[in-house]
Order: sequence, then structure tokens, then C-alpha cells
Amino acid sequence: MHFAEFGVVMMLFLVGLELRPALLWKLRAPIVGLGGLQVSSTTLIVAALGLAAGLPWMQAVAVGLILALSSTAIVLQSLNEKGLMPTQGGQSCFAVLLFQDIAVIPMLAVIPLLAMGGDAAAVHGAHGHEATGIAALPGWQQGLITVGLIAAIILGGRLLTRPVFRFIASTGLREVFTAFALFLVIGIALAMQAVGLSPTLSTFLAGMVLSESEYRHELETDIEPFKGLLLGLFFISVGASIDFGLVQSEPAMLAGLVVALVLVKFDVFCVLSRVFKLDGAQCMLFSFALAQGGEFAFVLFSMARDQHVLPAEVIDPLTAVVALSMAVTPLLMIINDKLVQPRFARLDDERAADEIDEETGTVIIAGFGRFGNVVGRLLRANDVATTVLDLDPDQISVLQKFGLKVFYGDADGRPGAARVSAPDDPGTCTQRRTHVRPDACWRRAPVSRNDGQCPTMGVEALRQLGFRSYQALRAARIFRDHEEKAFRRSLK
Repeated sequence: MHFAEFGVVMMLFLVGLELRPALLWKLRAPIVGLGGLQVSSTTLIVAALGLAAGLPWMQAVAVGLILALSSTAIVLQSLNEKGLMPTQGGQSCFAVLLFQDIAVIPMLAVIPLLAMGGDAAAVHGAHGHEATGIAALPGWQQGLITVGLIAAIILGGRLLTRPVFRFIASTGLREVFTAFALFLVIGIALAMQAVGLSPTLSTFLAGMVLSESEYRHELETDIEPFKGLLLGLFFISVGASIDFGLVQSEPAMLAGLVVALVLVKFDVFCVLSRVFKLDGAQCMLFSFALAQGGEFAFVLFSMARDQHVLPAEVIDPLTAVVALSMAVTPLLMIINDKLVQPRFARLDDERAADEIDEETGTVIIAGFGRFGNVVGRLLRANDVATTVLDLDPDQISVLQKFGLKVFYGDADGRPGAARVSAPDDPGTCTQRRTHVRPDACWRRAPVSRNDGQCPTMGVEALRQLGFRSYQALRAARIFRDHEEKAFRRSLK
């Protein structure tokens, strides 16, 4: 179990690498607002239920903090597999999980203080022997050492790692780079643990320091496989530590606790998603995805046991509850996909098409996904007015925030204008081919959704609108060069 916890250490290092200042600033409202309200409200509700069940207030608060977390590994993997990360619900899930991962750091410091009512001396003497190492020093010396080590990580990460990584990269030996990345993570974790500080805190800070490094993507690529292997070992260890005798002897109690945990978290997420104005479909995705316990709960339960914050008779059933709630997450996602989301889709289909009471553009773009987005920006860059029609209400809401003229509806029955049929779904594109009127600017069979074909479609549209061939090709080349430069800048 101790070895497997390195998977959690590496996971927090990768989370730190993702915390670029630009991303934090962009997601500041959902991270701090949505994430902060979720953790605090869930903690209060679970702690209140714990008090009602007869737990002392210190234990109730500890249980509330631990059960407020959701599973970063399971949720992000599920959303990525389904392609839901770019959606409003997916981004809200990411923001909440990001806040929870950050909140683990103060939880690691707070939970030991709840032992024996926050009596530090009792905490240190709980194991029946005198404290050693940094724990044996006076409080002000412990504080100085902690601040000094954190400062060393920050300064070393900014001043020393880049020259070292640059030198290693110049050798062209991928294995050496991977070995040094592992050495960096494990070395920092062991060094901090040797002086009695949290290894997860240290590696998290190291990841944040390196988030602006030009070697961030290479570090993510090299560490990711090891994180996956060690997290897998971590979950196996957790499963092996479950008291299955308790599961067999008290199945009704554990099932009731699992249902209670899922319902409490589901209700909290539903309320908060409405406060933050997520629509119905995205609200359900957000709530179903996060209504479980998280992998950090096992780390915090282990700490709570070691520090005598929670007794075994509380930890053992709650460990099983968290594990079972994580196991039912795929079932919750299936319920959302098969039973809940189709209801919202039917409601969207029944919505009447918007009235277009003005001639907003000479080109109608039917579908403004990834494909239509590229074509539309090429046309707008050449002063061609466009009208966007889409059947996805979420997409319409996003585009309207950017000031685009977007209407709910299909391209049928709109005479007198050129049309570009560009839905992301190839099946939809094939079906729509027969519905585009004869005056459409794109008469060929629909092209592939491959982004490289988008400028080709835009060139043909410009030609049909009166541009000479060389003008249309030059416009597409300038547009493509601009996109490539913007993409390269985004990687820095």
C-alpha cells in the first residue's frame, strides 16, 4: 500500500502541471465558486448526518471532508472516452475536480489536527513513543524548515530544472529524460517525507512550478504511463484492504450508505449546477458524473487511522462505501446516457426553429461544430457575412456568447443564399446532402470531417461567391498560416 501511494503522488504532480496561471484565471469562477461551494456544502451536510448518527464533531468533520471528494481518475477517464470534456458539463466537472485535488493539500494538514480535539501533543504521542525528526523540534523551527523546503522547491524548479532538462534533451536520449522525470518526482517525495512533510504537497508544488516550462508536455507524456500503472496498483491495494466479511455480514447497511452518499452528492451538484446556470442536460451529466467518492479518500482514511482521528469501526465501512460508490459510477453514466439524456434530446427536437427576421448573411452555415467553425472563420476573415444554423442548443448558447449570429433550425426552406453544410457528424452530413437546395454552393458529396479539408471547402465557397481562384487560394493559405502560428504559440 505504501508503494502504491506513489501513484497518488504522481497524479498530484500531473495535476500541478495542469495548473497554468492562464488556465486558472480562465476557470477561476467555476474552480473557486462551484468547486468551493461543492466541497464546503457537501462537508457540512455529511458532517451533520454524522453528528445525527452519534459521531463526535471531530470525527464528523473528518468524514465530511473525506466524503466530499470525487474520483478524478474515473470521471476524467469516462468523460474523455465519451468525448464530453469540451461540453459545459465536462468543463464544470474538470473545474470541480481541480478544486478538490487542490483541497486535498489543506485536508492533509487539517485532519491530523482533528485528532484528540486538535491537541498537537496528543497527536505526536499517539503512537506511544516520542516524536522524532522535524516533529521533535519546536513549532517555530518546524515552520522555518517547511517554508525553507517549499522555497527550495520553487526556486529550484524555476532556476535549476530548465538548464538540466535542456542538457538532457540535447543528448536526444528519451530514456534519460524519462529516468530524470521519475527521479525528480520520487526524489522530491522521499526528501519531503524524510523530514516529516507531505510528499503529495511537495510534488504538487513541483508540478505547479514546472507548469510554465517548455518541457511540461514531455514530462506529462513520460510520467503518465507510470501514474497509470501505480494508480492501478493503488486501487488493487485498496480493494484488497476492504473488509469483505463486513460486506457479507452487513450488506443492507452498506447498500444504504452507498445510496445515501450518491443521493447527497447528486442533490448538491444539481442545486449548484442550477445556481451556475447549467442547462438541464449538462446539469444531469455534471451530477451523475461526480456522485461518488474519490481515490484520495483512501489516502485520507489511512492518515485518519494513523493519527487516531477515526476509529476502525468507522473507517472500515466507509472505505467499503467509497469503493462501492466508485464501482457504480459506470452504471450511473449508463443511466444518464440511456435514460436521462434522450429526454432532453426529445425536448430540444420539439423546439420551434428561430425566426430569422433579417438578412444577416449571404452564406448559411448549417452546423457549426469543429468543421463548420473553420469554414466560418475563413469566410468571416474575408468579409463574407454568414448566418449560422445549428440544432444543438448548447452550441448555440456558446456561440452567442462570442457575438455570433446563430439561430436554432435547419437549412431547409431558406432560398436565395449560398449554403455550406458542415455538421461534425458524418452521418448527419450524408443525410443532409439531399436536403440542400440546388443553389447550394457545395454540390459535391460531403467531404471528410478532417480539419485539413475545411479550407478546401472554404475555397470552393469563396469561388462560388465571386472570388477568383488565385484570390480564394491565397486567402486559404493566409488563414492556414495564421492557424498554424496560433497553434504553435499555444504549445509554448
